[in-house]
Amino acid sequence: MSTKEYNEMIDKIVYGLKIAEREMLEEKARNNEDLIVCGNDGIIRRVPAKNYL
Repeated sequence: MSTKEYNEMIDKIVYGLKIAEREMLEEKARNNEDLIVCGNDGIIRRVPAKNYL
């Protein structure tokens, strides 16, 4: 596998992950669910999914 082919494959994987993450956030927002996130300060918080869209 050449470097170009490898980079194209990585780009496709990253693109697919972005789509999956967006779909998950949209579904959680529709169901009024929360996300568990950790900020740069290291504190874990529960945040409504609607805040991330």
